[in-house]
Amino acid sequence: MPERIVTNDELAPRLSVEPDWIFSQSGIRERRYAAPTDTVASLGQAAALDCLARAKVAPDDLGLILVASGSPDRFCPGPASTIASLLSPALTPALDVPVASAGSLAGLALASRLTATMGNILVIGSEIMSRRIDSSPEGRNTAILFGDGAGAALVSPNEGFARIVDSCLHTDGNSAEALAVHHDRVHMEGAVIIRHATRRMPQAMVELLERNGLPAEAIGTFLLHQANLNLITRIAQTMKAPLERFFANIDRYGNTSSASMLIAAAEWREANPAPLTAPLMFSAFGVGLNWGAVLAVPA
Repeated sequence: MPERIVTNDELAPRLSVEPDWIFSQSGIRERRYAAPTDTVASLGQAAALDCLARAKVAPDDLGLILVASGSPDRFCPGPASTIASLLSPALTPALDVPVASAGSLAGLALASRLTATMGNILVIGSEIMSRRIDSSPEGRNTAILFGDGAGAALVSPNEGFARIVDSCLHTDGNSAEALAVHHDRVHMEGAVIIRHATRRMPQAMVELLERNGLPAEAIGTFLLHQANLNLITRIAQTMKAPLERFFANIDRYGNTSSASMLIAAAEWREANPAPLTAPLMFSAFGVGLNWGAVLAVPA
């Protein structure tokens, strides 16, 4: 996470709103903003090195790197090739997943299907969304939400504290313009996105539960894209699962787009290092419109 903390008290005057209004709309108290010298690639590299150190895997032992970002420093090539070069001189294939918010979920789903033939796959979500928002009163509905950060996860064919057993991905391009990045600015029709996300994410999770013969109460922890605390609360109600099973850190980091789910997963795992005893459910919703879920069980 970048070091700079931007509180609601600091942000509110720029947006001509009250700090309490920001919290009531989002559940966010503060977020992190990248330094001028930070790049999507440098944040992604930091998260990657942290992840690999925890997993005790060398960069040269990676078979593939997948990097999700909706805020790349340049259009093409994206940050994947830069991160790969920063991690190792080995010619490891590195691919970009340019899907804001849902990109790291897609990366996990794809990695779980490719790891048998490609070996260790590093999935990274890295975003500098503070450079993609309108920090004026006209842009307040998106400016209150977004922050910067990066997260990473290693998907291995052999080891891990959890085993990915199923996943699903879906796309509805008919409403794609409701959430998009145009000319370096995030455009979001909040009511439309909330309506879609509160339906689609539970549908994806139920799809996996039914396919694997599991009730919602069997899931020990839900690790979702940290879009909005009100959204997470609605999804918990729809799933008829206790809200305390839905890990949330959005109050401290805001919505870090494709990085958010992996940042949440890393913080949850650090706080819960014991062997896994119940399944995990990952889910995200993002531009495209893309959404899905990933089910993992104790290894």
